Amino acid sequence: MDAIHSKSAFVYEQVRRALRSGRYAPGQRIDPTGLATEFKTSPTPVRFALYRLVGEALVVDHARGGLHVPLLTEVGMRDLYDWMERLLLMACDIGAAPAARKAERLEPVSADSDLVKSTWQLFDAIARATAHRSLHHAVKQANDRLAPIRRAKQGLLGHGFEELSELDRYWQTRDIPSLKSALRDYHERRKKIVPRIVALLNDRSDYLH
Repeated sequence: MDAIHSKSAFVYEQVRRALRSGRYAPGQRIDPTGLATEFKTSPTPVRFALYRLVGEALVVDHARGGLHVPLLTEVGMRDLYDWMERLLLMACDIGAAPAARKAERLEPVSADSDLVKSTWQLFDAIARATAHRSLHHAVKQANDRLAPIRRAKQGLLGHGFEELSELDRYWQTRDIPSLKSALRDYHERRKKIVPRIVALLNDRSDYLH
């Protein structure tokens, strides 16, 4: 049983990273048999790992339709953007714990950066600095749920690197009032184009079935 749990934890982390990296697009089916073959394991630990991801809303179970990356409705996507915004603003209000004030600096955002990865890291750093584990956990979950969406919608919004660089600069200098204002603007821009994002993801999803 320990071996199964160990393998399941490994598969969980690998699939979670794959979701974040864009290997699986929103709406795409995840094949448990293929994962068992890829990771040279039996179906049992794969099933445990995938249902752990279902519990975290990173994967959805369509019963006979199988397991898929979530494909959100307009309402669901607006809620998710709003939730992430509220969590980050709460983290800004709490502020960095003393032990986190000298934390390792993030790599500066540049045109060569992976924009999705850098966004995940910045938002994670803002939450982690509070030393509130529950808040950090909530941001990690929202971050992971948004990562495939961020990856798939690249190109719908211009000036992404400049936008993230501004957020990063405010965070590194601990200009919290400016950071909060920029975070509100960042999420408002995305909420305004939710219909376009959903339409794009639905169109792409049609080719994945």
